[in-house]
Amino acid sequence: MNEAETRAELIDPKLRANGWGVVEDSKILRERNVCKITDGRIQVGGARKKPLIADYILVYKGIKLAVVEAKSDKLAVSEGVAQAKLYAQKLNLETTYSTNGNEIYQICLKTGEEKRVEDFLSPQALWEKTYSDQNDWREQFSSIPFEGKSGTWQLRYYQEIAVKNTLEAI
Repeated sequence: MNEAETRAELIDPKLRANGWGVVEDSKILRERNVCKITDGRIQVGGARKKPLIADYILVYKGIKLAVVEAKSDKLAVSEGVAQAKLYAQKLNLETTYSTNGNEIYQICLKTGEEKRVEDFLSPQALWEKTYSDQNDWREQFSSIPFEGKSGTWQLRYYQEIAVKNTLEAI
């Protein structure tokens, strides 16, 4: 299978089976513009290099929690690790995954732990892993979505990180 078929037939069902897109307040972002991390470097003459676009971004309670980098089932699961780490670093996320549909490789950028896992963490489990300290303000702030002008505008990744860091400091 190519990457698109692997995503549709193997990865999407695994994400849904673990509650992503099923559990209330959980979303799987997978559209090209929604998962665009950067527009690409501006080159001489004003042209841009290729943008950074994640295959999946897992969102729970309005907060991006993890990136999933998908590869064809014909490739090794390790093929997407470098990309997954790069995207998670750019988005300032603690957890990221690389998968070929048959195997899932989980990386924790906070602890440096990397391992093969059977399944993706559920939305609640990933939330608890990321935010082990209970915070009522975080719960209240996360229930209010960013204004996106009906989907025609979105924050740049570094603006989203700044807002997230500010809210966490409260």
